Order: sequence, then structure tokens, then C-alpha cells
Amino acid sequence: MRWEYAGAYDARRTTRRAFVHSLVAMDPELAAFIPLFPPADLTDVPAARELHAKLTASAPVPDLSGMDVEDHVVSGEADVPVRVYRPREARGAILWFHGGGFVMGGLDSEHPWAARVAEASGAVVVSVDYRLAPENPYPAAIDDAYAVLTWAAENAGRLGFDAGRLAVAGHSAGATIAAALCLRTRDEGGPRVHFQLLNQPGLDDRLETWSARHFTDTPWLTRGKLASAWGHYLAGRAADEYAAPARAEDLSGLPAAYIASAEFCPNRDEDILYALRLLQAGVPVELHQWPGTFHGSQAITSAEVSRRQLAELGAVLRRALA
Repeated sequence: MRWEYAGAYDARRTTRRAFVHSLVAMDPELAAFIPLFPPADLTDVPAARELHAKLTASAPVPDLSGMDVEDHVVSGEADVPVRVYRPREARGAILWFHGGGFVMGGLDSEHPWAARVAEASGAVVVSVDYRLAPENPYPAAIDDAYAVLTWAAENAGRLGFDAGRLAVAGHSAGATIAAALCLRTRDEGGPRVHFQLLNQPGLDDRLETWSARHFTDTPWLTRGKLASAWGHYLAGRAADEYAAPARAEDLSGLPAAYIASAEFCPNRDEDILYALRLLQAGVPVELHQWPGTFHGSQAITSAEVSRRQLAELGAVLRRALA
């Protein structure tokens, strides 16, 4: 296994130490899969989408026997397709936003994961097919998210959940959108969000934290891939707090949060700093930094640490919406 850190930083010696540490500290079950990973690259979006589709197509078919699944289209600035997963006797609901660097993913690729979240949480899950960059850069995705949040709150009875138990959640770029949605609905007096679950979110486009500067060749998500994702999403537009939530000056009045970070992920430090800032603003926060993991490694479900991660996500949501 060979990782090379690219880029000339003043902290080059610290970077080499991080490199050596990462080889030693990586969870061995996860490390075994690293040589099988394709190069982390988002410069060619069509190629990245094709690869993403092939990878997600290999996911196990979910068991839907304990839930009803139906598709809807939400009218907003654009029509937003959503897929609703309704377990028997569900009480709360979760708006689920898929990952994919703002440029990949959709209802079909997220189908196994959304079904798993519904089964594990016992809640209605509304999987959101928000518009993707670069064809639809910021603020298209957050506009779609806000439209679906409003629709879900207004249709809680028909969808089969208690409107007072509505959470937002997501992984990676989807978690970025979930965090931004909490800020926007607070500021605009929109529907009340009861809870936010942010799994390895990208929160800061500036890429100035220690992990963002030093994790330049970590598995699956590198500094370069992350910079490309932000570039596609912002398309030259200056980021505000609804694009990059770490830029928000005031985090008070936001929903209680669960934030999970991966040890070898460029987003790691901004996730931890955001959790700390939420706490300082009086927001209840549960933070779990998973040692030995990397961005998206929970998809390797044969690893024991991944099974623990997935079980915890379900348990956290079930408890928050109980």
C-alpha cells in the first residue's frame, strides 16, 4: 500500500508523520480494500458519474418487505423527485440527502441506503433527488431541499408521520445540504426541524483545516477531489453560510445534532470544529470520531467498524425521533 501526499506545504515534515501514522492506524479490515479503489477524481464529471453508477449498482438489493415505497414529485423552483420509504407504525420522518460530491447520485443509486436508514430508524424516509452540479450549481440543491422540507411538513399526515418529529440527515455532500437546510429554515422561519444527523459532512469550502491541508491522498476522498467538488458546486460564486455552513457566524437556535467524522478524511477537522461551535452556541451535540476509518468507508459493510457505524446511525435516529 502506498500513499503519496502531494502539494508543497510548510508543514511537510508534519505531513510525512501523518502519512506514516495513517498506514499504522488504518483499520485493517478497511485497509484491505484500498488497493481495489479507483482513483479519486472529480475533474471529469461524466466519467465520475459512470463509475459511481457501476459501484452503487453492486450494492445488495434492500429488503422492502417491512415497508411501503412510493415515488412523488415535489413542485418548487424545479420539480424534485423524491422516494418515500414508510415502515409499519412509523412515527417520525427523515429527509435523507445522498452524497456524491454535489455532482453524483440520485434516487436509484441511494435506494439501498435510504431503505436501510428507514429499516434501522423505524421512521419514514424521504430520499431527495436534488439537482446536481455543475449543470445546476448552488443554490439549486438547497432550494430543492427547502421545497421538499416544506412539502413534507405540509403532508405529514398523508405521509404517515408526526410533523413534530421531522429530522434531516445525509452523508458527505448530502450532510452539507442537511446542515445548510437547518440554517436556512431557522433564518426564514420555515418548517421546524427536530434533529440533524450529519455523517462526514463537507462544511467549509476554504479547505484550511489541518486535515484538509494534509490529507491529500487519503482513500476515496482527497484534497483535490474535495476542491473539485466545491468548484463544481459553487461555479465561481462566493460561498455563504447556506453553501458552506462553517461560514455561518451564528449557530444558535439550530436543531440538536449528531455529527460523525472519519479519522482519515479531509473533512474531519471542520466536522469536529462545527460540533464544538454548535455546543458553544447552546445546541445539544453528539460527536463520534471513528478511528481507523476514511471517508465513505462505512460502505464496506464486511468490516466490523462499518457495521457499528451503520447500527449507530439507525439507533441515533430512532432515539431522536422516539
